[in-house]
Amino acid sequence: MALTGRTALIAALGALVVGLLLPSPAGVGIVTGAVLLAVLVDLVLAAPVRSLRIVRGGDTTVRLGESASVELTVTNPSGRPLRALVRDAWAPSAWRPGTAEASSRHALTVPGGERRRAVSVLTPSRRGDHHARRVTVRSLGPLGLAGRQGSHHVPWTVRALPPFTSRKHLPSRLARLRELDGRTSVLTRGQGTEFDSLREYLPGDDVRSIDWRASARRNTVAVRTWRPERDRHILVVLDTGRTSAGRVGDAPRLDAALDAALLLTALATRAGDRVDLLAHDARKRAAVVASSPHEILPAFTNAMALLEPALHETDMRSLVSTALKMAPHRSLIVLLTGLDAAPVEDGLRPLLPLLTKRHEVVLASVADPHLDVLAAGRGTLEAVYGAAAAEQTRADRRHTADRLTRHGVTVLDAPPARIAPALADTYLALKAAGRL
Repeated sequence: MALTGRTALIAALGALVVGLLLPSPAGVGIVTGAVLLAVLVDLVLAAPVRSLRIVRGGDTTVRLGESASVELTVTNPSGRPLRALVRDAWAPSAWRPGTAEASSRHALTVPGGERRRAVSVLTPSRRGDHHARRVTVRSLGPLGLAGRQGSHHVPWTVRALPPFTSRKHLPSRLARLRELDGRTSVLTRGQGTEFDSLREYLPGDDVRSIDWRASARRNTVAVRTWRPERDRHILVVLDTGRTSAGRVGDAPRLDAALDAALLLTALATRAGDRVDLLAHDARKRAAVVASSPHEILPAFTNAMALLEPALHETDMRSLVSTALKMAPHRSLIVLLTGLDAAPVEDGLRPLLPLLTKRHEVVLASVADPHLDVLAAGRGTLEAVYGAAAAEQTRADRRHTADRLTRHGVTVLDAPPARIAPALADTYLALKAAGRL
């Protein structure tokens, strides 16, 4: 009779019992042989690894800080049951800190000819593309004494998008937009307004809004009202150069700038305006041209997910040139950059006339709230020196902002928690004043 795996296993167990009953050293030799035979049989009975078919499925995008589920479907084509430990390897940044070991390992039992699923829950800790590495399978025999191990390359990519934490401010700004767009009218005409209606003059109305011809026909004083135009063009320019790499709190300045750009984009598209995106440092990093309103925000978040600060100075001449090509007609250009004196004075300020000649320009910068804490420091020599340095930095930023304002630029300098709503408020103010 042929020696099958099962009969070999029974023989090994019998030899082990006999060896335990016999005196040493004969018993030791029999026990050792029995154990080796059991290990060999266990290895023979383990399901093969190379022939396994493994496919992936599940989420391909996730917002930073949220969780994505990625499925592994393991198919066992052999006739032996698969008892396996499966390790789904990803880069450490794909897991919540301290959970990679537990989240990447799965115990599976797959009968011959069947398939089973295992789910890996990823919580990326940084933006960008996270790529799956190898899937390692350890197939154990029925006794768990030995097994086979092999790896499969099963590609998959999960893109971690910007978290868009400022979306909590969107409902209140949309309410103000609805008031602005039809429920309340402006009395003075601006470059971004169109005629709405006539109404009777009320005390306090701007006399420049009086329509004298209509007043003569009505025998009452009538004033013209205007409403903000729709379908205006907005170009959001992200400076991804050296200054965007500076950390404010736990994140680089670029992350706060991305969040502000997303809130502005969501608000402007609801207002019926067209929004484009440009990311630039020494060269153009990303450009998104508006398509349908429903596709703008997803396109922006996908492009922003891959942006990282570059550790060199921004080529402002190239940035301005590219921006002017993307905005050939009058537009609102929102430049998210730093207020450091040297880059602004040497790079941006000489080029401002090219922008402000035709466009409305807003410069938004992320301020470090820790400067306020340092500036209030007293009591020790170190604290006094820190306060002096912080106050000098704040004074330099104010001086730079004042010089930009004299060139016709609207300047915002706000901490990360305030920069997004402040930029949205500025957009609404420009729209209400007819400057957009």
